[in-house]
Amino acid sequence: MTAAAAHIARTVVGIIGNIISGFLFLCPVPTFIEIWKKGSVEQFSAAPYLATLVNCMVWTLYGLPMVHPDSVLMITINGSGCVIEIIYVTLFLIYSNRSKRLKVLLWLLVELIFIAALTFVTLTLVHTVNKRSQIVGTTCIVFNILMYAAPLSVMKLVIMTKSVEYMPLSISLASFGNGLAWTTYALIRFDPFVTIPNGIGTLFSVAQLILYATYYKSTKMQIADRKANKTEVDLSQVVIGNSDQLPKQNY
Repeated sequence: MTAAAAHIARTVVGIIGNIISGFLFLCPVPTFIEIWKKGSVEQFSAAPYLATLVNCMVWTLYGLPMVHPDSVLMITINGSGCVIEIIYVTLFLIYSNRSKRLKVLLWLLVELIFIAALTFVTLTLVHTVNKRSQIVGTTCIVFNILMYAAPLSVMKLVIMTKSVEYMPLSISLASFGNGLAWTTYALIRFDPFVTIPNGIGTLFSVAQLILYATYYKSTKMQIADRKANKTEVDLSQVVIGNSDQLPKQNY
């Protein structure tokens, strides 16, 4: 493959990666619509959004020309991700109680201090692009693997309950497509810092899809059983309610 063809292929794959990643960033929108309607975050956790925010900030830093040249498509998607996640975290702050709000603010402050320190060290104390790429890229690997590993708790729940009800297929497919797109992007012009975490993320997504295929039928049976039991309970309540309304006879 010529250099020009490789550049075009990498750009096309990067655009596809941007689209899939954008879909993943927007997946929580229904959750936040529910939070807005109820006026409370209830039992929802801010952890996934804080984790994704710091991950996007690190990758945006990595994509800067003075850190890792020719990575504009990484800046576009991760910069957009930062904006989206900040909106999510802001909504959490608005609709949380005081104690939860303080925890979210504390974690957000820690993340901002960390990113500021990493940016300062990288851009002022490190003077070559290769060393900057190594420092920020290694940090990216750590945070990206942590983000991809987040669904492990859901996968454990699937195995324990033999149900994929709380592991939506659309998100698992999007995660697989996202990991595959960015792994391909990184392999066209080899970049280990993008290849390693996204390759691992692709494997996690494949594991999720295997679990989905394994427990799909049992999930359908569990849902059908719940509906049948609910129908029986509703019918019994109707029968009892009607019998109470019948006129009582004196003997």
